[in-house]
Amino acid sequence: MRARGIAYDTGFVIDGVDSMEDFDGDLVRRELTIIRDALHCNAVHLVGGHPARLELAARAAADLGLEVWFSPYPIDLHPDQILGLLLDCAERAERLRAAGAHVVFVAGVELSIMNRGFFDGDGIDERLGGLIGNPDGRVERIAEARSRLDRLLRTAVAAIRARFHGKVTYAAIPFEGVDWSLFDVVTLELIRSAEVADQFRDGVRRLVAQPKPVAVTGFGTATWRGAGDVAPRSMEIIEYDPATHAPLRLNAVYDRDEAGQATYLRELLDIFDGEGVDGAFVHLFALRNLPHRPGGDPRDDLDLASLGIVKVLEGRTGNAFPGLPWEPKAAFAAIAEHYSRPRSAQQRT
Repeated sequence: MRARGIAYDTGFVIDGVDSMEDFDGDLVRRELTIIRDALHCNAVHLVGGHPARLELAARAAADLGLEVWFSPYPIDLHPDQILGLLLDCAERAERLRAAGAHVVFVAGVELSIMNRGFFDGDGIDERLGGLIGNPDGRVERIAEARSRLDRLLRTAVAAIRARFHGKVTYAAIPFEGVDWSLFDVVTLELIRSAEVADQFRDGVRRLVAQPKPVAVTGFGTATWRGAGDVAPRSMEIIEYDPATHAPLRLNAVYDRDEAGQATYLRELLDIFDGEGVDGAFVHLFALRNLPHRPGGDPRDDLDLASLGIVKVLEGRTGNAFPGLPWEPKAAFAAIAEHYSRPRSAQQRT
């Protein structure tokens, strides 16, 4: 792969509630340095709902020589709000690109299911429930959502290109049926579950066979035993506060399986390399609102539901990277080993 990357969370916003209370620029720079030097990434997918945070992180990444995928991530917004966020970020990304950084602008992620105005339902759970739970009229609902998304993307991409003069892409769910003629890179959220495992490699091969470069984002799994089998839904073991959306506890007791998470990511990276994917971005480095809580009620260890490759600590720092509030999981070493291989060796896997 040309772009060997990982997603880095700058904070998601849902109905005004922030998933990350503090955003420390010095911490961001140190973690991005670790992403470059210890994980051997040459690219980073910066995601979040705060334009200023995204710009701060993007400048730090660019200063470190990383390829920046500048990716506003709206959640539960209406189409006009989505467009406003995208255009604000496009102007910020252009300032960075014009200064010499290698920037790809990502015009949203999974917009149809993560936001209002495409499927029925104010919240993500309602929209998913309506899409998955009721087969009657599903084809028609998907067709209508595709049409609404296409209208938004056509408007957005034209306005983005007037502001941003680098490469533009969109991180799509396959069922969204995006018209890729609008974009420079075909970017898909490809998450392998047990149901599609026997078809996964062939599907990647077909994608790569089309003429535009292919990037894969969004792939990862949680850290409980069996999560890889249900990877697109492996975070659904969390109970949330209905008012604040804050994660409270797990819905049952689960076994920690860091080796399983590492194996899952290693296998997918091998597939993406072997089939000629241009760029891959593991999802993700850390989720700060899902801390590791060992030694107490096992339902309180929210890290088991996290796709992060580091376990976030509360009130203490780790040992592997002194002074930082996390410890690497087994997946950290698996990614580092894969990305440290010469590209010719990766492509032979």
